[in-house]
Amino acid sequence: MAYEFERTQRIAVLGGGPGGYEAALAGAQLGAEVTLIERAGVGGSAVLTDVVPSKSLIATAEASNAVKEAADLGVQFYAKGDAEKAVKPNVAINLAAVNKRLLGLAAQQSDDMRSNLIDAGVHLVHGEGRLDGPNAVIVATAKGGTDFDRIEADTLVVSVGATPRVLGTAVPDGERILTWTQLYHLQQVPEHLIVVGSGVTGAEFASAYRALGAKVTLISSRDQVLPGEDADAASVIEKVFKRHGMKVLNKSRAESVVRDGDEVVATLSDGREVRGSHCLMAVGSVPNTGDLGLEQAGVQLSDSGHIRVNRVARTSMPNIYAAGDCTTFPPLASVASMQGRTAVFHAMGDIVNPPELRNITSNIFTQPEIAAVGWTQREIEEGVVPGVVYKLPLASNPRAKMMGIRDGFVKLFASSGSGAIIGGVIVAPKASELIFPLALAVEHRLTVDQFAEAFPVYPSLSGSLTDAARAMHVVR
Repeated sequence: MAYEFERTQRIAVLGGGPGGYEAALAGAQLGAEVTLIERAGVGGSAVLTDVVPSKSLIATAEASNAVKEAADLGVQFYAKGDAEKAVKPNVAINLAAVNKRLLGLAAQQSDDMRSNLIDAGVHLVHGEGRLDGPNAVIVATAKGGTDFDRIEADTLVVSVGATPRVLGTAVPDGERILTWTQLYHLQQVPEHLIVVGSGVTGAEFASAYRALGAKVTLISSRDQVLPGEDADAASVIEKVFKRHGMKVLNKSRAESVVRDGDEVVATLSDGREVRGSHCLMAVGSVPNTGDLGLEQAGVQLSDSGHIRVNRVARTSMPNIYAAGDCTTFPPLASVASMQGRTAVFHAMGDIVNPPELRNITSNIFTQPEIAAVGWTQREIEEGVVPGVVYKLPLASNPRAKMMGIRDGFVKLFASSGSGAIIGGVIVAPKASELIFPLALAVEHRLTVDQFAEAFPVYPSLSGSLTDAARAMHVVR
């Protein structure tokens, strides 16, 4: 008597960044036969050259600032037995040691993720992959592409990320003109770092390297740094940048950046020149979707080359999904992870709660940080959504006073009809941690009164959140 057994669903994941990693784990958890193809290392650029190393560098910069500002809290530094000569410290940064540490942390994180995949039963393939129609991936497993594997699958998940945009008039050389992936090979803090681009990446690195002791000039083509963010938050960051000695050139477009011996020269559109020792090009990124066989497989791309996906990360082909920076969704590691899980859950018929883009939290790791969630003040002011705005300066918070915090605020947005919290912005040290209660409130439609009923620790920075909610009691 012959028995027929249902074949295990086969999933092929192209790219091992946050989206691909989570997709592979989710597939293995649900009993699928999962193969993950990665050319650089598990974790992708997010772990190896982007999020993990950059935030590790920023943590060092924060530690440097904390030491410098300790004197404001009454902490003095002096040689043993010489207390009467206490001085404000000069902080030295061993950038070679810093970069060695952060690259080591990135490698360790990648190894941990690789071990998790292996333990889950995911089959890992190292090589360059591309789609071979809608149901298979071809992988070049040898240098030069002489050996190929063809992996057939019922479901494909594409999570190939993005790379820094390169301008023809400012080509990185890896020594003086750099992308953010090349900064971690510097042996010394740049004498004068020119940063071209005042978006999130440019602002974060400008903030970090100024704290590490570099002279920094930030070139921004817009009226203000961080043009896509909350205007009040951007204003605070720009004020802090300038107070700490950073030169900010607003309404200035860099036409070209060239190397001149041991210097770099940035020429602006009005003819001015800015000379420095190094230049960071932070002018956006491009998706790694070229030559992957996507269009031949029936996958629709946007004009920018990003993969069009819906809320469950599905592409125009029913069995092909995509996650991360290569898609039309916001380029955040948390979004990529959510997309990866959602894609596999949907493909395998599990329960799916499609993520609401409006509820995604974002954070900018400047000093102080900027965190945001939900609707924006601009959208409220333009009448896109009816709402009320309340802003509470952080300087009024007792914990902030104890910590010597001068800059920042908490801003809540509530529906003018129901009083439900529909968004918020926090500018503060560790805003990335403080935003989570607001994210929960937005996700679960809590009203300002419900939010204010929670008990924050006293004193705490999070107390400003409930203080702001209490102040909005009459919002309805």
